[in-house]
Amino acid sequence: MNQTVNISFEKALLKEIDKIAKKEHRSRSELIREAARSYIEKKAKWADIFALGENIAKNAKISQDDVFDEIRITRKNLKAS
Repeated sequence: MNQTVNISFEKALLKEIDKIAKKEHRSRSELIREAARSYIEKKAKWADIFALGENIAKNAKISQDDVFDEIRITRKNLKAS
């Protein structure tokens, strides 16, 4: 079941949405629905990636400070070479 919502867009953004929708022979609503789905999927994938990284770091007993220290060392070595 679809639910209708009212949202506002800046004129320039709405113009871009309409331009793309027309080019792809789709409605504005279809384009915005797809954009919302894509955003939600991307956020979920990034959440999974961060959870995996946190799990690996926890198991390896690596802290955020360890990572920052390694980045500093690597950058220092790159500048020296």
